[in-house]
Amino acid sequence: MIELDDGVLVIKQIRVRYRLRDCPADKREAATRAHDHHHARCPVYRSIGGCIDITTDLEFV
Repeated sequence: MIELDDGVLVIKQIRVRYRLRDCPADKREAATRAHDHHHARCPVYRSIGGCIDITTDLEFV
């Protein structure tokens, strides 16, 4: 989400959607676990996570 703040465009929210296609059923638990913990090792999240609301979704298709 981008908002206008005093005449300047400012990023207020980032939403990331991961879509895993054809993920085997026996790997979905591991993928979900990785998704649940990836933010701790993500350079982007660690750099701007305190300033911008970042959310992620994981979808199996």
